[in-house]
Amino acid sequence: MTKKLFILLCLAICLSACDRIRTSVFEDDITLPMAQDKADSLFYSLSLEYVRDGMLIPAMEKVNSTIVTQAFDLEEMSGTVEECAGLYRENLIDEYLNENNSTWEDHLKGAFTGKYKGWMNYKLSYYSYRGGAHGLQTEIQIVFDRKTGEMLNEYDILSPDSREAVAQLILANVTNDTAENDAEFMELLEPRFLVPNGNFSVSEDGMTWVFQPYEAGPYALGLIEATVPWDMLKPYLKVK
Repeated sequence: MTKKLFILLCLAICLSACDRIRTSVFEDDITLPMAQDKADSLFYSLSLEYVRDGMLIPAMEKVNSTIVTQAFDLEEMSGTVEECAGLYRENLIDEYLNENNSTWEDHLKGAFTGKYKGWMNYKLSYYSYRGGAHGLQTEIQIVFDRKTGEMLNEYDILSPDSREAVAQLILANVTNDTAENDAEFMELLEPRFLVPNGNFSVSEDGMTWVFQPYEAGPYALGLIEATVPWDMLKPYLKVK
């Protein structure tokens, strides 16, 4: 075997190994009574998937840093995933005990949800209840470049002048899972807010945008999704 062939073989093995990303999941939960003889409690659960190996270290660090900062609303990652999760837990307990007036729920789950081409998707699902008529569910979609670990926005994929055209495609492909009929759904919907918002995922089906409760309609509509097929997006893609 020539030296050149050996180097190419080693590179192929390395690239193949890097394509098999291995992950771990950090889990935590607690049920904390507000005070002695009080029924109200804090219900907290966390399940956070992150990269363990299978990527180049700088890319892996970028992915895990983005997951942690997005999950715990931090400016930067300080410490390990476990340490950041522990600090979030401590702050939540302190805040809860200081309020001391109702049942709280705080449930956070983060997981990789698939890959497409050179990208991989990650979803953060969060449910928070602080008393009142209902809690609030939010969903954050993150798309990573699998080689660099960078978090992408729409305009890494779409041309920068495509916003208005893509907004029309989003409106045309929005789905209705909550309202009793399409007429009711469209009446409650606020179309002017259905624009590329950075909260998206990618798949063979196309690009899927997610809008939080209250973002493009009342709470009753819940999470609103729109999947725009690639063939519709083709005129606006940076890479055809």
